[in-house]
Amino acid sequence: MNFKKINIPLYIIAALLFGLKTYIVYRFMFNIDLENSMQELILFINPFVSAFLVFAISVWFKKRSRQMKYIRYMMLLGTLIIFANLVFHRSFTDFITIPQLFQANNMADLGSSILTLIKPYDILLFADAVLIWMLSKEKENVMAVNYPKSGKVFAAALSLALLAGNFFLAEMERPQLFTRGFDREYLVKNIGLFNYHIYDIVINTKTQSQKVFADGNELPEIEAYVKENVRSSEKSDLYGVAEDKNVIFIWAESVQSFVINNDVNGEEITPFLNSLTEDEDTYYFENFYHQTEQGKTSDSEFLVENSLYPLSRGAAFFTHGQNEYHGLSEMIKEKDYQSAVFHANNKSFWNRDQMYNSLGVDHFYGEEAYEITAENSVGWGLKDKPFFEQSIKYLQSMEEPYYAKFITLTNHFPFELDEEDKSIEPYDSNSNTLNNFFPTVRYMDESIELFFNQLKDAGIYEDSIIVIMGDHNGISANHNRSMAQYMDKDEITPYDYVQLQRVPFFIHIPGHGEGEIKSEIAGQIDVKPTLLHMLGIETTHDFYFGNDLFHDDRKGFIALRNGDFISEAYVQASGICYDRETGEPLPAENDEEQQSEEESGTPSACDSISEQVDQELTYSDDIVYGDLFRFVDFDSDNN
Repeated sequence: MNFKKINIPLYIIAALLFGLKTYIVYRFMFNIDLENSMQELILFINPFVSAFLVFAISVWFKKRSRQMKYIRYMMLLGTLIIFANLVFHRSFTDFITIPQLFQANNMADLGSSILTLIKPYDILLFADAVLIWMLSKEKENVMAVNYPKSGKVFAAALSLALLAGNFFLAEMERPQLFTRGFDREYLVKNIGLFNYHIYDIVINTKTQSQKVFADGNELPEIEAYVKENVRSSEKSDLYGVAEDKNVIFIWAESVQSFVINNDVNGEEITPFLNSLTEDEDTYYFENFYHQTEQGKTSDSEFLVENSLYPLSRGAAFFTHGQNEYHGLSEMIKEKDYQSAVFHANNKSFWNRDQMYNSLGVDHFYGEEAYEITAENSVGWGLKDKPFFEQSIKYLQSMEEPYYAKFITLTNHFPFELDEEDKSIEPYDSNSNTLNNFFPTVRYMDESIELFFNQLKDAGIYEDSIIVIMGDHNGISANHNRSMAQYMDKDEITPYDYVQLQRVPFFIHIPGHGEGEIKSEIAGQIDVKPTLLHMLGIETTHDFYFGNDLFHDDRKGFIALRNGDFISEAYVQASGICYDRETGEPLPAENDEEQQSEEESGTPSACDSISEQVDQELTYSDDIVYGDLFRFVDFDSDNN
């Protein structure tokens, strides 16, 4: 290649190329939602601002060779950061955080999942890095710069001025942007991917220091909030209904409520779970939401065990596995229950072996407890049918009463299934993920039905209550176009996407005869107090943010980890307040003052609930980051 006529400094070329590439990834691969022209402008300029800031540092190197080396290695490093976030975003519609980098030992178990997320055209991301590498080698003498000190200072000052301008526009567009770090897409959209990562490092450092400086003085304020807004002094109608019964809890991997009582290609997707919605011994909660974040299944376990919110960054199972907790598994020992978790996966995945000790789980049956072969496994491991079949003998050996949790695997991204296990055909859309989702959901539905029969044959069924819960969503926002096709909609709005976060929740009580479909809003945060009360265990001295699902006196909203929420009247999604019944955005109440979303954050109809949601999330974070339960004696009447 002939570079003889190129005289522009290499750091300028690198900044322009890298900024353009980053913008293209933002706009067409991250598919970041843009609501107005200001957001369009900010999204366009922030990658160039970040790129200029990084590459302009090279002018401070006196030696040409060091300038060139710095530029080419920063170009490669920046490209790898973009690529890693892109692959992560394709699975989770989110951006990598520092705590997740400490979960890298999970990567060995991801296998084909990661390969599915890498596209052949991703290699084009490295094209400009290759070009810069060649230019730095062949045109070092021409493209290196030797500015006087004043020129270097000017380059640095210009970089910082551009950054300040970017932040000024971002603050105009989204006031208090840095105090609402729950929504990472807003941060990337307004300040850029690389500035977001710097922000994430700062926040991670701050949160790591919280435990060091915590002394327990934070607890009275949290206790007062829980007592006033969450706890109820009266018992629900189902208090004690499951006393001395076994609790069998099935974690239904990645199942969302839209499959219940629905079909694909003219076939029922979940015939057995459908039948439970009409069963007289079953309570089915049709407006039950998962509340997980980056920890996914481990977050759902954290919610159920503690009735605390998961962290907004990383997974508490990893980052705070050694904390003191007062979880469900520990509290049921008061009624002489033993607890066990069944999951045919590596015990170190999500740091379960350590976290279960902190939660007071008595037994963990991991992959070493099962006979796993090439024939009975697919995707992430042991298929659900042999998983349940091989688990029965362990249940029969346990001393009653017990709390046994079963975490399934087959209905897991990328939703692989052998042909002989498919009972229905895949869907036909441009998303293989959504297409293959339906056959694996049906397989799991069949496995749960078989498990019910196995419990009956083993003589366990009548003395147990059986809980089934979808742990998190399986279809991310990356597949919204195909979901819109399946749901016969023009598009999936933010309101629609929040509704898709509903997951099935069943409580099956053999012989109860009073089951029904319950329509009140509910979430995973509510499971712990509900089960404890059903077992006849008081929660007077506990810290929790959920409500007994069978109690009428409830706080009236379900908070999502990103700060959105669902109440009986409203849904807040992506900063927009919707009427929950119609799904229509609510206008600003005072049109004369032009109280728009840009000026006030959200319309005032949602403001009061939004403030309480933020408060709860903050209190929960304070408990986890500060490890505050180490200062609490839960056995005492006076905490």
